[in-house]
Amino acid sequence: SDGWYERFALPFSADDTGYGHSRKEVAAVKDLGEELLTGYHEAVHDTTVQYLAGIDDKDLKRVVDRSWTPPVTMGVRLVSVIADGLQHAGQAAYVRGLLGY
Repeated sequence: SDGWYERFALPFSADDTGYGHSRKEVAAVKDLGEELLTGYHEAVHDTTVQYLAGIDDKDLKRVVDRSWTPPVTMGVRLVSVIADGLQHAGQAAYVRGLLGY
């Protein structure tokens, strides 16, 4: 949204999330620039904070995915999103350490 797909100008369709990309596809993502990446991060952060501010206890109990047993509620999905983010932060910290930073 907000023109980010066009600004990134990646060689993928707008609905491509990157999940399951091959090494070749990953290698096609390059030269994005600090300004673009930090701008995107700030936009995602602002949108996330705004979204979370509107959630109440009733929302957290709402089923958002029935393909699991038991069905997944919004509260459980939010915890899994946070856990995924923490895992990626740990991976980035590990790589940073390997590079000597």
